[in-house]
Amino acid sequence: MTRITVTVDGVRYDDDVEPRTLLVHHLREQLGKIGTVVGCDTSNCGACTVLMSGPDGRLVSVKSCSVLAVQADGREVVTIEGLAGPDNTLHPVQQAFHDRHAVQCGFCTPGMILSAVDLLTENADPSDAEIREGLEGNLCRCTGYQNIIRAVRDAAATMRARKQSAAPTEPTVEAGEGRTPDDGPPREHVPPEAIPQPVP
Repeated sequence: MTRITVTVDGVRYDDDVEPRTLLVHHLREQLGKIGTVVGCDTSNCGACTVLMSGPDGRLVSVKSCSVLAVQADGREVVTIEGLAGPDNTLHPVQQAFHDRHAVQCGFCTPGMILSAVDLLTENADPSDAEIREGLEGNLCRCTGYQNIIRAVRDAAATMRARKQSAAPTEPTVEAGEGRTPDDGPPREHVPPEAIPQPVP
C-alpha cells in the first residue's frame, strides 16, 4: 500500500492505496465520488474526465481511468460533484447543459462538462470548430452533439458577459468541516417524511 494525500472537491483525503489503483476507482470506491463514471476503462470515451492540478497548479482535464491514484498524490482534483458553487449554484457550463437539454441518458455528461470547463478556461470565446476539437476526447452516443455545442457556446457567452472565469470556484472553509457542494440541501430543509425511517 502507498500513502497518498489528495484534495478532492476542496476536501483533503489521506488514504492508503494499492499502487495499481486507478484514480477513477479511488474516487468512486474510496471517496464516494460516483458522479465520475467508468465508461470504457481504456481512455477512449472520456466519461471519467475530472480536472486535476498539474505541476504548475493549474487544473486541466484528465481521463481518470488513465491516471493512477498515486499520480494524484499532492494534487487537487475537481469532480462533477465539486463543480457547483459553495451555495450549490450550478457552474455556468452545468446550467447551460441543463438549459439547452444537452443530455439524454446523462452517462457522458460529467466528463463532457468538465472537458468543456477546461476548454473554456483556456479559450473564453471558442468557435464551434474549436468546441468540437476541445471535446473530441468525449463520446456521446445519444445527443448527436448539437445541443452540447450550443450549451458550451451559451456558457462561454454567459461567462464573458459576467467577466467570469470558467475555472471552478474555490471551495469555502465549510468544505473541510463536512459541508461540500455535493451535500445537497441542509438537513433542516428536508421534510421529515423524506428521511428514511428504520422499520420496527
